[in-house]
Amino acid sequence: MAQAGTLHDAFMDELRDTYDAEKQLTKALPKMARAATNPELRTAFETHLEETRGHVERLEEVFASLEEKVRGKHCDGIAGIIDEGKTIMEEDFEESTMDACLIAAGQRAEHYEMAAYGTLVAWARVMGHEEAADLLQQTLDEEKAADEKLSLLAEEGINQGAADAAHPSDSEEDEEDVPKMPAPRSRGRGAAASARRASSR
Repeated sequence: MAQAGTLHDAFMDELRDTYDAEKQLTKALPKMARAATNPELRTAFETHLEETRGHVERLEEVFASLEEKVRGKHCDGIAGIIDEGKTIMEEDFEESTMDACLIAAGQRAEHYEMAAYGTLVAWARVMGHEEAADLLQQTLDEEKAADEKLSLLAEEGINQGAADAAHPSDSEEDEEDVPKMPAPRSRGRGAAASARRASSR
């Protein structure tokens, strides 16, 4: 009878899965950056691409710290999220709507990675792999920061721009609801008549 797998086996399986996920994202992020129309959003994707390349290298350090061979295992989860992102980029959305959808796609990936790294950190610490845990925690912190940056961009105007494009009549109705000041009364003929009376005296 085969020996049952241990937590270390599960940890290595998750590590290889995450390594492959990061490699997949290094190919997906440039496409997302090109599809973004908001300059800050494009910069955020480009910055995270550089971070992601660093994550790949950091995972290789984790493998080395455990004296394990660097090897990936196809990550079906991130592949599905990336496929959803590709579908979004093929849609004929107006610019602000596309940016809002790209943020949503990016955050799906970030949340997936945050869950993976959170698990890896917890398992590494409980098994006493402190060096690996510290390296993984660094990446987890960067994933959280990237997620927060995307939320900020959405809240600072991208979502509102997309909403205004979807319901332009709402903003027009808001303008109509503003009470109008009454027009000043014209002095007209009354003023002219007074002037004539004054000159005839």
